[in-house]
Parts: sequence; C-alpha cells; structure tokens
Amino acid sequence: MTPGHDESPAFHRFADFYPFYLGEHRNAVCRRLHFVGSWGVIAFLAALVLTGNPWWLLAAIVCGYAFAWVGHFFFEKNRPATFRHPIYSLMGDWVMFRDICLGRIKL
Repeated sequence: MTPGHDESPAFHRFADFYPFYLGEHRNAVCRRLHFVGSWGVIAFLAALVLTGNPWWLLAAIVCGYAFAWVGHFFFEKNRPATFRHPIYSLMGDWVMFRDICLGRIKL
C-alpha cells in the first residue's frame, strides 16, 4: 500500500463518494472479485430465505467481505473504503454490481 493512497476526503453525499469509490476499484481483478462476492451474497441470502437457517446470513457477510478484501489487499493494493466509509462503501458495492450487470463498468 502506498503512503497517502488510503487518505480520503469527507463525503456528505453518496453522489460525491461514488467517483472516489470507483477510483478505488481500477484493477479489473478487484472488480471481478467484488462481483463474484456479490453473487455469493445473493446466493447465501436466498439460502437464508429458503431454509430459515441464520448461519446463511453469516456466510453472506463473510463471502462478500472476503472476496472484496482479497481484491483490495492483493490486487488493488489499497485499504477497502469500508474501513473509512462503511455505509457509502456498501452502497457503492451494490451500485457497482448493478453497473457491471448493465455493462456500464467493464468486468
């Protein structure tokens, strides 16, 4: 991780945060890992709904963060925005997922 790379300004609106978020996801492997992790979250939440077993919720959380953090630490070489902007980061994950599905962001 490079010094100063993990510093981020304060954001008052998600619209201001999202361009920063995308800048933290320039590496294609990192984006792909996020995408796979998000599909895993969807699958585990579906399992939760179908079975009522609360362990699937834990699996969903672990899956989503594990894939994302591997992408950041090993490929993007930065700290996940979750550590500094947890709510906006979670929102960004799903907006980026949608944008990938719609072809707005290259996978």
